[in-house]
Amino acid sequence: MTKLYLAGPLFTLPEQGFNAELARFLEGEGFEVWLPQEHEPRSSTAKAIFEMDVEALDSADMVVACMDGPDPDSGTAWECGYAYAKGKPIVCYRTDFRISGDTKGAPYNLMLSESATLRFELPFRTKAPEFHKRVLEHIQKALA
Repeated sequence: MTKLYLAGPLFTLPEQGFNAELARFLEGEGFEVWLPQEHEPRSSTAKAIFEMDVEALDSADMVVACMDGPDPDSGTAWECGYAYAKGKPIVCYRTDFRISGDTKGAPYNLMLSESATLRFELPFRTKAPEFHKRVLEHIQKALA
């Protein structure tokens, strides 16, 4: 079973809900999904959370990362960099229509867009079923 590390911001209820919905969809498609927000009790120390996530990244086959926001989440950026250094495929997606890139043709930081094995951006007002289909297509391409 392919293990996915689902990276993205998890600080608001909408972010947590979106992440959980994506994780359940991917699990339904036969993937094992590590979603950090589901494994990090608030009573854990920062060091314990860090170590747990690094261990999950090490055991993952691939990272699927959200690049939403005016600037992608710093923790997500670190997770992508770590995965890149380990030679793991990275699929980056962006549902945010705001442009935040620093280079023409890159909708967000070029270090993130260029380290992605595959990336895609969705048009404004894309519905969840279409988003899920696109994520699955990109995961399958990156694994091929």
